[in-house]
Amino acid sequence: MSEFKFPTETIELPSKGIVYPESNPLSSGQVEMKYMTAKEEDIITNQSYIQKGVVIDKLLKSLIVSPIDVDDLIVGDKNALLVAARVLGYGSDYTFDYLGKEYTVDLSTLENKQIDESLFDKGKNEFEFTLPHSKTKITFQLMTDRLEKKIEAELKGLSKINKENLPEMSTRMKYLILSVGGEYDTKYIREFVDNGLLARDAKALRDYILKIQPDVNLVFDRETLDGTLDETEIPITANFFFPN
Repeated sequence: MSEFKFPTETIELPSKGIVYPESNPLSSGQVEMKYMTAKEEDIITNQSYIQKGVVIDKLLKSLIVSPIDVDDLIVGDKNALLVAARVLGYGSDYTFDYLGKEYTVDLSTLENKQIDESLFDKGKNEFEFTLPHSKTKITFQLMTDRLEKKIEAELKGLSKINKENLPEMSTRMKYLILSVGGEYDTKYIREFVDNGLLARDAKALRDYILKIQPDVNLVFDRETLDGTLDETEIPITANFFFPN
């Protein structure tokens, strides 16, 4: 029996690959993906995958042709691949409700955010930042799929102790921050987050990460009641992969 050859597309990553080591295939800044088939529809409707929260990873692993590890992806690059998967599966028109009104966005027109490459050390996912109020110098990393899973695992363990008071924000900081004042010791960083990281410094860091991190620009121009246009984030709802 002859082997089926599915058409593929090359997807440009928002990071351009500069956050990945040269030995990682993601450093090329491109990922080859195939078009969605009935096999992938089976994946996105698999109730076991949905309940376990692994359906998106299973889908991407099935669609990606390039020899990459999905867990290596930073969040913004993964978002771009999800948008590409939707376009390759069901076309570029995405219709959704927002504040009681229906909108249709052409996903193929979405562009990657412009990044300041001078802030990046090619091949490294590590960035410098001085906390504005305490003046403490730190380094941090951008969130990856692998890091997200470690955080979720720790929070799941903590929930068994006290599910009503999960330290989600501080736990994320403990994983994102790589060094404090030149100190890379994990225990030292955790103690700093718990006892030395001011709330306003934590917010400043989150804002800075949001500003510099590569991503796909998921916004559309929405007309407000007074007739002006407002840039609004595109809601990713249940019908993102189920347009009908």
